Order: sequence, then structure tokens, then C-alpha cells
Amino acid sequence: MATAHPPCFKAYDIRGRVPDELNPQLARQIGRSFAAVHGLRRVVVGRDIRLSSPALAAALTDGLREMGVTVLDLGLCGTEEIYHATFSLEAEGVDGGVIVTASHNPADYNGMKFVLAGARPVTGEGGLATMAAMVAAGTTPGPAGQLGDLLPLDHRATYIADLLAWVNPAALAPLKVVTNAGNGCAGPVLDRLADHLPLQFIRLNHQPDGTFPRGVPNPLLPGNRAETAAAVRAHGAAMGIAWDGDFDRCFFWDEQGGFIEGYYLVSLLAKELLARHPGEKILYDPRLLWCSEETVRAAGGVPVLCRTGHAFIKERMRREQALYGGEMSAHHYFRGFGYCDSGMVPWLLVAALLSRSDRPLSSLVAAMQAAYPVSGEINRQVADARAVLARVEAAYPTGIKEYTDGLSVAYPDYRFNLRTSNTEPLIRLNVETRGDTALLEKKTEELLALIGGSLS
Repeated sequence: MATAHPPCFKAYDIRGRVPDELNPQLARQIGRSFAAVHGLRRVVVGRDIRLSSPALAAALTDGLREMGVTVLDLGLCGTEEIYHATFSLEAEGVDGGVIVTASHNPADYNGMKFVLAGARPVTGEGGLATMAAMVAAGTTPGPAGQLGDLLPLDHRATYIADLLAWVNPAALAPLKVVTNAGNGCAGPVLDRLADHLPLQFIRLNHQPDGTFPRGVPNPLLPGNRAETAAAVRAHGAAMGIAWDGDFDRCFFWDEQGGFIEGYYLVSLLAKELLARHPGEKILYDPRLLWCSEETVRAAGGVPVLCRTGHAFIKERMRREQALYGGEMSAHHYFRGFGYCDSGMVPWLLVAALLSRSDRPLSSLVAAMQAAYPVSGEINRQVADARAVLARVEAAYPTGIKEYTDGLSVAYPDYRFNLRTSNTEPLIRLNVETRGDTALLEKKTEELLALIGGSLS
């Protein structure tokens, strides 16, 4: 009988409650297994602001070094800084990267995200499952003959320079911008960018603080949006921006304090990038797609549907040489950023767009919001997700079915996507219509009655 994998090993990364599911002893074994499975020699390591992160990062580093790996220590940083260092230093022999983070998970959780040379993601099929089996069976290799070096790496200046290359700072207007770092890792990066930008920043919850005095930063939760919205209105700002803890996602508010669904940002960024690079391919996910698909075509681009999830999108983007990929969950991927997701590039692009536009942000997204109203993602806990999917599919026999990710059903005036969570006993619903909010409400209620279960 096979030994059960440690529960912290998930489909795309490691996440678990500390210390029950993830602790320094396990982190050390994870470091050894990462090096052994992938034959690594030079790895970048960083960590977020969680109180458990320093000890976990130190143990992970010990495990890597015991395998003879040279560790380049970025210290406190965001996930995309690990991505950037890994792909930009590939020519110098960097063949892996790890960030110790649990992003927006509760405060007693932590985790790790892994990449290989070129910042290619490590997934279950791409090595995580083998690492998990090795750790579970206690077969991680013993120490190598020589301990690997531990070298501090100050790479932020190079990273900042590459971010600034996405805009012309001299062409930016002195916009007033509210930023909410949620006491996560974004603050220090914002400060370095601010030194080169004419923008006026109103900073909220700016200092990194692993005690999370304002709660764990997750702007997707409606209850976490009011503070940023109020500050935008109070200061007469052009927009508001907030990040999750490791700032690989950013979220937007318009000048009226209205929260903008990530879905509409995909189209806004696609238009901006296609204006610079006409005719390119743009990836989007199937949860909500009409706005993305039709906007990309109208802007002269080539829309490409892709399964939800960073590993699938990054792989497909490389295969298609796509310019940009966007998910409604506020992950935005850029060919010019190593095919990786960034929480900094999107708001720089929006600032550039606003600087040369005579229209406010609310006006730039209003037509999209009116043409393609959405339900927002609704999560329900259910006992048998497969049975729910089958029941819902049977209830809509004449709709056009599509199975790229879960079940998508389309009619001329509305469509929906229903998919299961990879990590939780949840089913996730998204509904959109063509300009009909009454129909949106009706179909959302109808689908939720069919799904049943409990709110999550």
C-alpha cells in the first residue's frame, strides 16, 4: 500500500496549516526533494511576510544546500520577484526558484511555489507528485559531499528597471492613486517604483506586517474592498489598487470607488497591449469569455481559449507565443515578463492608458460592464460535485456545451461555467449575459437552486 502524500502538497504548489501540515522539518525535506527530482544546482529563494516564513525559508534553504545547491537569497519579496530573478538569471546558471508564501490564505497557513529554469512552473505532473512521494516514503537523498553556498541576492533594482520599461514615466500624468498593500509584500516595491514616477500615491496598510493587523489581504472578498473605495472617494483619486499578500494579483477601483471585476481588466489590458502589438494572440479562461473574446477580435487580436490555472496558461502561452493571458481571478500573464503573472505590470499599463485618455477609468469599462454583466464567482460546498455537474448539464439540453474547464453552457443571450475546485470540496459558478441584468439574476438563482449545497 502506497504511503499517503503529505497533505500540504497540492496540484500546483504547497499549502498547509503551520505547524500541523507544514513545518521546518518538512520544509528541509522538501528542499532536498526539489533538488533531487530536478537535478538543481543554483536556486533563488524568497519569502513573504508571514511570521512562519523566515523559519520555513531557512529550513528549505538548508535542505537545498545539503544537496550541494547554491542558494541565492532574495529575502522578503513577492512571488513575481522570484519569477523575474529565475528567468532573468537563467543565462547565469539559475535553474530553479522557490517563494515561501501562502498568498491570501488564513494567517496560520503557509506554503511554497516552485519554478524551474526560465520560471517554468512545477506542477503535480511536473515533479511535485514525485517530490511528495519521496518525502512520504522517507527516501529523500542524504546530504551531498559538499554544502552548497548561501549568497544574498539584491536583484530588486534590475526588477524595478524591467517594470518601468513597460511605460514611459515621462509621459505619465500626475495622477492621484490610492494603493492598499494590505500589509503584504507590495509596499517596498511600490516605494522603489514611486521614486521614478510622477504619480501621487495615497498609501494604505503599506508596511509589511505578518501579524496582518487589518486581516489577511484578499481583495476578492467583498468585505475587504470598502476601505480602498472610501479612500478613492475621499482623496478624489483617479483609481485605487490593492494586492494580495504576495502581490501576484492586483485589483482595481475606478475614480468613483467602484470595484472593477477582473474580467473587464482582461479586455482593457488586451486592448492596450494590442494597440502596441497588433495582431497578436491573447489567452483567456472559460469561466467568463464573451467580453474577452469579442474585445480581442475587435482590437485586431487572435483570441485563444485556455483552461484555468497558471500552469496551463503559461504552457499554452509559450506554445502559442501569446502576447498576454488574463484570468477573471486577476492573474495577468505577459510574454515580456517571462510568460509569468505580475501584479505590478497591470496597474502601470492602466496608469499609462489613463494618462493619455480624456476619459476616467469608470468610463473606460462602462460599456463592457453594460454589454456583459456578470454574476461574479459564486462558491458552493457540495457533497458530490460530479453529480451536481451531471444534474445541471441535463437541465440545459439545448445549450452549446464546452468542456475546456468544467462545464460551460451557452445560449444566445446567456452562458455559464460550472467547475470544481482543485483543492476544496467546492463547486464554482460564473454566469454572464448579453446586456440583460434581469436575465442574469434569474439564471443565477435558477442555477443555484439546481446546485444546492451551502454557501462558502
